[in-house]
Amino acid sequence: MKLTFKQVAVAIGCAAALIASVPAAAQAQKKVVVSQLFQSVMFLPLYVALDQGFFEKQGLSVTKQTAGSPNAALSAVISGSADFSLHGPEWTAIAASKGADVQVVAGIVNRAAVWIAASPKLNYGGPKDFAGQTVSTGMMPIASTSLFNKLLNDSEIDPAAAKITIKQVQAGAELGPLLAGQATVGVFYQPALEQAVARGFKVVHSFPKQYGPYLLSGISARKTVDPDTAERFVAALELAMRFMSSHPADAVAIAKKEFPSVEPQVVEAAVKRMLDEQVYATTVAISPDALRVAMATQIALGNLKSQPAYDTLIARSVIDRAITRAGAR
Repeated sequence: MKLTFKQVAVAIGCAAALIASVPAAAQAQKKVVVSQLFQSVMFLPLYVALDQGFFEKQGLSVTKQTAGSPNAALSAVISGSADFSLHGPEWTAIAASKGADVQVVAGIVNRAAVWIAASPKLNYGGPKDFAGQTVSTGMMPIASTSLFNKLLNDSEIDPAAAKITIKQVQAGAELGPLLAGQATVGVFYQPALEQAVARGFKVVHSFPKQYGPYLLSGISARKTVDPDTAERFVAALELAMRFMSSHPADAVAIAKKEFPSVEPQVVEAAVKRMLDEQVYATTVAISPDALRVAMATQIALGNLKSQPAYDTLIARSVIDRAITRAGAR
């Protein structure tokens, strides 16, 4: 039996409608790789998106890889072995200034998630009280030590003149010298901060409170990344951030699963502090001020020559479409 042109057109239209009505999660999943700097409780929105199936609901099958350094994570994107990377935006800005075709497509950590803890014996009233102390901090280049150095510079404190000994150690090992009695002050990320607090050290300075909005970490991608894939990936992160805001207890539970070797109470304290101090971004959108303040730190330390152009470094169109795709709050 021969079909008329009209019958064929109707059949094709019905088939297309059926395909369009199938949820993204039920269609073939597109494989995507994200390369993170390291496994960190700061990056909890990514882990929540994976745990809660937000990527799958966007039609993506995401593989998480750990690069070990921001340069390695971004290099994976530039080489094409990863689609996205998670690290500080300064690395993307530096690479872009040298001609790399990269951009930031989402914010993840929206505060300078670094704290200073000290011996309870230290009578602390401000940075001048670090005089004569030994400070344990991460090995440069790293944001924590950069922020500490800038704090001293802004306070017009010369470490040598003030007899401040800065003891640089591998990232994540900052607590060791304090426990060994080799340092009285430490500059910490989480969950190391809460591990220090649990052992009797006191928080004396909060960089999240000092700076306010500060793009510490974000998702980067090639400018040639498939726009639909980027939109879906970022939309999943937006949904994860909304989930964390409305389900903090579930966010803590997911963090405990991601860090089984860390004391559960430490993980819980770390997540709660970061939620309370708004360290976790509540949206993937990146404000010009958050970028400007973060880049100003890098300029002050000589890592960047000038402020990157916001509209050049930040993929606003991808972010806007992703937020729309995620739907109303």
